Amino acid sequence: MTQRLHLVFGGELVDPSRTTFKDVENIHIVGMFPDYASAYNAWKAEAQRTVDNAHMRYFIAHIHRLRDEEVETAPTEELGG
Repeated sequence: MTQRLHLVFGGELVDPSRTTFKDVENIHIVGMFPDYASAYNAWKAEAQRTVDNAHMRYFIAHIHRLRDEEVETAPTEELGG
């Protein structure tokens, strides 16, 4: 079975209409999850916990999309040289 990892993270944004973090050193890493459903549940819990702060945003990153095991060199490897 293919594992599809998802990272949930968030923090305070400079402007709620953009995705630029106010302080990247204070990004909250919620965790890595083995499937979208569990990542979504974690994301939703953090989003609801911080609902009173309009500048707080949480995101789900699809880690499994960063590397394609079927391709000899994934596009992300090409960036490193």
